[in-house]
Amino acid sequence: MKSRLPKVLHKVCGKELIRHVVDAASAAGYERIVVVVSPENQDAIHHLLGTTVEQVVQAEFLGTGHAVLQTQTLLSDTETIAVLNGDVPLIQPETIRALWERHEERAACVTLATSMVNNPTVARVVRDSTNAITDIVEDQDTDEQTKKIKEINVGSYCFNGAWLWDALADVGPADNGEFYLPAVVSAAVEQGTLVESVEVSDVAEALGINNRIQLSEAEKWMRKRVREHWMMDGVSMADPSTVYIDSDASLGQDTSVLPNTHVIGKTQIGEGCVLGPNSIIEDSQIGHHCQVQSSVVEGSVLEARVKVGPFSHVRPDSHLAEGAYLGNFAEVNRSRIGRNSKSGHFSYLGDADIGENVNIGAGTVTVNYDGMDKLPTRIGDGAFIGCDTMLIAPVTVGAGAQTAAGALVTKDVPADALAVGMPARLRERKDRSDTGEDSS
Repeated sequence: MKSRLPKVLHKVCGKELIRHVVDAASAAGYERIVVVVSPENQDAIHHLLGTTVEQVVQAEFLGTGHAVLQTQTLLSDTETIAVLNGDVPLIQPETIRALWERHEERAACVTLATSMVNNPTVARVVRDSTNAITDIVEDQDTDEQTKKIKEINVGSYCFNGAWLWDALADVGPADNGEFYLPAVVSAAVEQGTLVESVEVSDVAEALGINNRIQLSEAEKWMRKRVREHWMMDGVSMADPSTVYIDSDASLGQDTSVLPNTHVIGKTQIGEGCVLGPNSIIEDSQIGHHCQVQSSVVEGSVLEARVKVGPFSHVRPDSHLAEGAYLGNFAEVNRSRIGRNSKSGHFSYLGDADIGENVNIGAGTVTVNYDGMDKLPTRIGDGAFIGCDTMLIAPVTVGAGAQTAAGALVTKDVPADALAVGMPARLRERKDRSDTGEDSS
């Protein structure tokens, strides 16, 4: 991979390769999962997977057979053992389950997953005239006749546990000194024990990752799979190829995802939403019937019927209550916007707690940073903030209060009061038309 990051921690659709495989095994019904790791990777893998798996360290890089052998102490009494590659992220739970079921049904010694591909560059599966498997031949060891074989070894297996440990102990090293797991398949054939197989119809499931090109291929296949899943579940995409949805994201029925939109991380989207075009929504919760147009929402919550955009930015730890509205070029950061409150255009609301039914005029800024600390602004229900108001935090604008256009608010404004000027002073409350405010 030419990377400082361990290969299995590279991501496909926002999810690490190893987590794709572990989740697939879990979904297939395996309750106990053991991950073989290298010494330098064990902390990173533990941080990612925690106690959901057990870890075994392979201290020396002596091949796949040697890696499996490291689990013998933990799994010596296990009746059936499935072995999966941590760098084959597209394998499906259904395939793992089918492998297991075929193995149990036929009481096989070894059952392996195979796939038919054109121009293979990996190990081929050799069969005799009765269609029985007779050998697994690595690509570098093929002769002219074997090169014509299109059936490949996917690298996913089920083994009889008691037989496996003896077979691994008898496997000799390859020319490079490594011990390869496919060698036990050849051993089973030589012993006359039953070797079974399951053909994987989706060739993408066999795609292993060894470089950035293959990583991008896996990303393409996985994104297609994710999009098709959500479309079959009631989500509309006018141009699916331009939509990017991560594996951990979820979308509600009758939501539409428009072109060039990214739904990233563990984002949860409600029903009847319109996302995009050109939006990025990351690790956020979006309620029913929301609209996010040409905008960015990060690490935040939008309740039902919230509208954002175009060209706005909701930064992390923000919360927009039901019916809130952000128009164009509005930024919200670590703030709560109350029900039915509106900021139509050109505003910055940082470290703010804004009540219900508040109107934020164009050009409003909460001046929340004094060079050392981030300071809060509080605006009560029904307040009316005039265009180009500067709210110098920490400051509170009471419920029903108003600020005139261009006000520089440095002191708290009581409820139902009017603040005018630079710096703002309290004036007798008049009709809003006398403040010079354009609330559009």
